Amino acid sequence: MKITILEVAKKANVSVATVSRVMNGNYPVKAETREKVLKTIAELNYIPNMQARELTQQKSATIGVVVPSINNMFFPEVINGIESQLKDSSLSIVLTCTNNDANEEKKCINNLISRNVSGIIVIGPHTNNIKYKFYDTISNKLPIVFVNGHYVDSNISCVSNDEAMGATIALNHLLDNNHKDILFVRGEDSYSYDIKEDVYKHIMENVNNFNSSNIINIGNGNSSDTVDNTLNVFLELLKISSATAVFACNDLMAVGILNACKKLNLNVPKDLSIIGYDNIPLSKFVEPKLTTMDQNMFLLGTNAAVLLIEKIECDNKYSKRIILNNRLIERDTVSSNT
Repeated sequence: MKITILEVAKKANVSVATVSRVMNGNYPVKAETREKVLKTIAELNYIPNMQARELTQQKSATIGVVVPSINNMFFPEVINGIESQLKDSSLSIVLTCTNNDANEEKKCINNLISRNVSGIIVIGPHTNNIKYKFYDTISNKLPIVFVNGHYVDSNISCVSNDEAMGATIALNHLLDNNHKDILFVRGEDSYSYDIKEDVYKHIMENVNNFNSSNIINIGNGNSSDTVDNTLNVFLELLKISSATAVFACNDLMAVGILNACKKLNLNVPKDLSIIGYDNIPLSKFVEPKLTTMDQNMFLLGTNAAVLLIEKIECDNKYSKRIILNNRLIERDTVSSNT
């Protein structure tokens, strides 16, 4: 039988209000009384009824988290960071997945709103929903935080990596190793890919070697098929390409390229250098181990949670933007082009 707050109060010989104050920490309670209540809670193994607590406080104890995919290990690591930060805030998450579809993303957001969540973290929001201002009205009514999404307006908090700088570091690493003919591999409908492509165009134009046909879009960049889709594209492309290096927008694409090289008996990095992005666990389990950019996955999550809690506590009256730095992880898939 479930223990109630009334039973805790009776055994501790205090009021229900005192038990509530000890648990919520919202009013001062004498140290002696607090210790007695906490001891009673432990003895009775009392677990608060969150629904009743939400009704009392008129505030939901859950937040929504929206992800494009759970097949890319980047996203679970961000979610891990979010949950880690929320442990001390008595908040839990409701996770929804959009499968990288703009309409599904809208449905997920509307479903979370109907559940009366206190706020929503959107990881990698779809570019169409940003372009057509889907979030503008919602963000005025509910705290919203973007992770690696375009900073839409002053009422949406955002945590992102400096992906422009990260892409610059990655491409310069290839250039420093005497690679000039570099392929760029991206997916569709992501602000993150757009940023990296802009950097790629700029840098390749500066070295007088930009060719639009070297930009390869493999479609959905975060699905369970991303590795194989990239592999199939490169099985044909590498037979005719003169490129000596490839910069992929994420590690799943980079692994697909690596697999294509193995099937074609091309040596990586002697015949083709490959650099990825994200530093997901898979990048160090493949052989050769993947050179990549570390994108602070866990820190993206913890910072997103902090931003959302701040927006909830200030009644959504102000927003912040946090930008994290990336770093190059040098492993075994890039060598000098001689």
